[in-house]
Amino acid sequence: MPDTVLYTPQQVQDLLSRGEVVLIDVRDRKDFDAGHLPGALNMPDIFTYLAETTPEGLKTLQTTFADLFSGYGLDGQKLAIIYEDALHTRYGGSCRGYWILRYLGYPRVGVLDGGLQAWKQAGGTLTTQAAAPVRTAFPLKICSELMATYEDVRLALDNPQVKLLDNRDRVEWLAESSSPYGVDFAPRKGRIPGAVWIEWYDFMKVTDAQASFRSKEEIRALAASRGLEPDDDIIIYCFKGARAANTYLALSEAGFHKLRIYMGSWNEWSRNPNLPIEGGIPKAAAPLPRH
Repeated sequence: MPDTVLYTPQQVQDLLSRGEVVLIDVRDRKDFDAGHLPGALNMPDIFTYLAETTPEGLKTLQTTFADLFSGYGLDGQKLAIIYEDALHTRYGGSCRGYWILRYLGYPRVGVLDGGLQAWKQAGGTLTTQAAAPVRTAFPLKICSELMATYEDVRLALDNPQVKLLDNRDRVEWLAESSSPYGVDFAPRKGRIPGAVWIEWYDFMKVTDAQASFRSKEEIRALAASRGLEPDDDIIIYCFKGARAANTYLALSEAGFHKLRIYMGSWNEWSRNPNLPIEGGIPKAAAPLPRH
């Protein structure tokens, strides 16, 4: 993992003043148009894209985003910093952008710690002026070790050496809703059998509408309460891999080093009737202590 992942507003301001960064805003276009960081580019696809982890689906994911990032001038030399409104308000969108770039092999990428809210609270200015990037060649180099496919997850069901972490909202974990998009958006409700649960919000603390990740010690303790240790082989899933990316970043910063994201997540798993689900009372996790 790169030495610096979470960049403070002051660090981003310094990078901007030297022209050493490409800022990517994952919010909806209307929110971006209403005001964004100076020089930022808008890519809501980072948040909205629904991935499939078949060979064909992975190829589409790779070519789609390599083309988008080429259009935004990411040539391997420029530092890309992704941001959203706040780390806890867009279901991990900025972290998903970070993870996608790492999966595509981009060498220089980070996240604005605290997002737009932190930027404004630090006195940062916003603009409505659009930037004009110069298209370049994106240095695609897939890091397959970061990705779990549905087949990897299926095999993990019978492998006690691989641990599954579900970090969806409570109503999804309890099989009361199929997704954040609506109760019946996906065809089945439930959990992947054997997964443990930590709701993604619990890796963060929120003060004055600004979220930040908990300390390394707090994150390790929270993970340990579910039997997850830094040396474990862990696959994280949510509905589409955004909240999972938020948790991926939290765990990585806390020293967990063998993490994969099941990018298809519940959206893909629930649509394949040949893949098992668990309903009813969860079997693999005790009630989560509230903070």
